[in-house]
Amino acid sequence: MKTFRSPDGTPWTIAVESPSHSSALVIFVHPAPTGRFNRYAWVNAHGPQVNDPRARLEPKRVLDGLTERDLARLFRRSVPVHLDRPSYIVS
Repeated sequence: MKTFRSPDGTPWTIAVESPSHSSALVIFVHPAPTGRFNRYAWVNAHGPQVNDPRARLEPKRVLDGLTERDLARLFRRSVPVHLDRPSYIVS
């Protein structure tokens, strides 16, 4: 597991999920016990495997390849996993 400290000092745990042949989902897990503050961003891969749809990225290799600079850039572009509004419209 890797950790990232955001500009406000919050320590986030990093997880890599849903790997495909060309991208993976990077989850920033907030230290609060609820998943309400978690954030996510997509990371795109470069290399020969991006042209082979049968190939899959390995989450551990993606995580190991992310530098502090990469994590800071992904965190700036990340969006919340959960929204505070319902996913349906009540009329």
